[in-house]
Amino acid sequence: MKRTEIANKLSEKGLRVTPQRMAILEAIVGMENHPTAENVIEYIKEKHPNIAVGTVYKVLESFVEKDLLKKVKTESGVMRYDPLLDNHHHLYCAESDRIEDYKDKELDQLITNYFSKKGIDNFSIDNIQLHITGKFKQ
Repeated sequence: MKRTEIANKLSEKGLRVTPQRMAILEAIVGMENHPTAENVIEYIKEKHPNIAVGTVYKVLESFVEKDLLKKVKTESGVMRYDPLLDNHHHLYCAESDRIEDYKDKELDQLITNYFSKKGIDNFSIDNIQLHITGKFKQ
């Protein structure tokens, strides 16, 4: 994603375009691996050593609040960040703590049809995301 696209995304969500926000969103998009806050801090410290750790945490939370990122919690309780906002699922390897995006329109349709017929009493479904746990083959 280009810097102008990142700046536009921030503006569209009503956020001021600051060097810190730009660097943090660029890092998450560039890392492509559902990073933790600590991963983001390590990544941006090389090019932006003056960005405070507290700033990174605050900016990440503001991005989640403004729907620029989603939080993904691993089975080990670690919070990760996902820049991909469209409907998708996750493949999670507990051994390596690796998360990969998984898209499958047929699976999405199957799940949607199932819950359209079945439903859940006293509950309105907004979104369905599967978290599939297994091991990636070496």
